[in-house]
Formats: sequence, structure tokens, C-alpha cells
Amino acid sequence: MTLSDDKTATVGSVRNIGEPLRFHNIESLTGFSAEPAKGGQNIKIWTRLALTSDEPLFHRLVDSLAGVINHMANQAGIAVNLRSADTALLILKSDNSAELWLDKAAVSFKCVVNRSMKAGTVIFERDIADVRGMGFPCVEIGEKDKVLCLFRQDWRFGFAFDMNPDEKLDLQEFETTLGTLYRQMRYKHLYDALDNVALFDRLLLSGWFPFAEIITSEFKEVLNHCEAGFDLEEIEEKLIKNFDEKRMERILERWLAKPHFGVKQELLKAAIAAFNNREPIAVIKIILTEIEGVLNEAHRAAHNGQGAKLKGLLGFAEQSAERKAGGSNTLLFPKAFGRYLSEFTFANFDPVTKTGGSNSRHAVGHGAATQESYTITRALQAVLTLDQLAFYT
Repeated sequence: MTLSDDKTATVGSVRNIGEPLRFHNIESLTGFSAEPAKGGQNIKIWTRLALTSDEPLFHRLVDSLAGVINHMANQAGIAVNLRSADTALLILKSDNSAELWLDKAAVSFKCVVNRSMKAGTVIFERDIADVRGMGFPCVEIGEKDKVLCLFRQDWRFGFAFDMNPDEKLDLQEFETTLGTLYRQMRYKHLYDALDNVALFDRLLLSGWFPFAEIITSEFKEVLNHCEAGFDLEEIEEKLIKNFDEKRMERILERWLAKPHFGVKQELLKAAIAAFNNREPIAVIKIILTEIEGVLNEAHRAAHNGQGAKLKGLLGFAEQSAERKAGGSNTLLFPKAFGRYLSEFTFANFDPVTKTGGSNSRHAVGHGAATQESYTITRALQAVLTLDQLAFYT
């Protein structure tokens, strides 16, 4: 078994920061045992898997991988410390050679951003609405290769591998898997919050949701206050101040880029202008009565001009988000947002006693919302609710 070097790969002006360790004449790896077995018995083998260090199996698999890598390194006469690496990428070639990248390969992320930007623009976390993939753009990975990746995010690790038994590696799918692991670890507090029924109920009651516009910025403070049971008024005032005319104009631009929003552009412009003037009654009256119309326009565009009733529209919004994002567990949280729409934005009210709040489209539409409920906080929540649909459809 020998170790060799090669030139650093580049993609445009992007390049790896070093070289991989290269090994030759290694024993072919098939996968990881999924169950114990004695000699001569049949055994199930994992050839494709993804998990985080929160799962007990992770530690057994990674300990086994570390043993294999240490053996390869010892045979080559070098020392490798997998524990000290933030990102380890092992590529097994069909000619029994291998490349081991330890914090040397350039890493890219495929993200959904909440504002328009040119190439080369600095991106802050607050600009990110979702993470869809993680890859290594300057590393050559072939269709017949096997790939294993171990990486750290904060105090957790993710591990994914594809032993490619059919020799038809779907690299895009593998990168999506890595992106999912990264997203689940980096934003675990969000997944935990929405899985916590009592906490999500408190968020719903207050009208908040991890909206795409605030999910990687202001929402964490809202969540922390809600989790602690604190009064949200102070944090809401602070959040509202962040929505100046420039930010609202950016939101409007995002809306008007969508055909099903564009047909209502004058109404939407009036709503944004009203928010900038801190006129919550106008904002709420316009936005909440137009949400259903926007959804119906999107539904017609996707169903040969056929509209749908509210229940069908809410289902369409959820399905559209899952289809667009590639799954239900993305940071767009389509299932949770479906509940938010049903229980908050389109919450039922009693038409006999005429009780209801300005959060409910039904109460607003029937003139049954109390005057005091038309607050600037509710106006912002209405704007963010409509804005969420811009990411969904």
C-alpha cells in the first residue's frame, strides 16, 4: 500500500486548500454490518446510510471507520488522527485506490436565500432561508466511486456513506443527504421546538412561526422568549423596528417576481405602504383577505386553470412546498406551517357571538375581529405569512 500526491483541483477561482492522502492496493469495502452474525450465517449489510452523533449507532460505525482508516495509514507509514478533523471525505475507487481528504477539500452549500444577490456577494446567515445540499466542488468523484463523509457541526457530527453497489453513484442525492444532515444539526433547536407540542402551541397562540424571512435571524430570540414563558411584547417591538422600508421593499420584490402574486400587485403595494406607515388595520385587511386569492392563483397555474376550496388550497400549499424543497423536513417546515394556517391564519370563529381576533382571516373578512386586535405585530405576522407562501409556490 503506497501513498502519493497530485495537483490541487480547482473550479474557476475556487480551489481546495491542500492535497488528499492517496492510498493504493487497499482492500475493497462493501459496507457496514447491520446485525451480528457468526461465520457461515447470512447477514444484512448497510450500503447507504446517514445519521448524526445523537444516534447510538453513529459511534459504532465511526469507530469501525476510524479503525479502517488507521490501518490504511499504518500500511502507508503515516499517522492519521480522524478525531481532530472537522471534515473527513473518503473516496474509494474501483481500482482499489482511495483518497482521504482531511479538512483540505473546498466545501459548498446549496441554499435558498431570502434576497437577490450577485455572484461574489457576502452571504450572512440571516440571508439563508433553507439549506438543500452540501458538496465538494473541487473533488473529482466518479460514477463508480464509493463515498464516506464525516463532518462536525457545532458540537455534533454527521456521517453519511454510499457504498454504491450498482456502480452508479448519484452524487446529487449524496450531496442532498449531506445537506440534510447539516441542516438537522445546525438548526436542531428549530426541529426540537416544532416537535415540542406545548412549545409549538405557545408559538401558535402568539402568532409566531419560523417564517423564512426571520428563521435564521430574529426568530431565535422569539423562540427563546416563548420557551422561557416571557412576555413577547419587548422582543416584538425590537423585531418590528428591523422591518424598515428597505427590507419591506425587498419582500415586495420577492412577491412580485411570482406570477400569482403579480396579478395582485397594486393591492400588495398598498399593504406594504401601509406597513411602512404603521397602519396595521389596512395591512391586515388587505393581506388576510388576499392570501386565499394568491393561493388560488397558484393552484390554477398548477392545475390547468382549476381553482379549489380553502381545505384543498391549504393542502396544495403544503404539497407544493414539499415538492419544491424536495421533502417535508426542510427549514420551510411545510407540515407545521399547514397547522399554523389552519389554526391561526384561518382559525374558526363563532359567527353567532361574533368573537375572533385580527389573526383570523374569517373573523377579519366578516368584520368580527375586535378593533384592539389590529396591532402592528399582527400586521407583521400577516405579511410574513403571505411571504412564506412565496417560498412555497
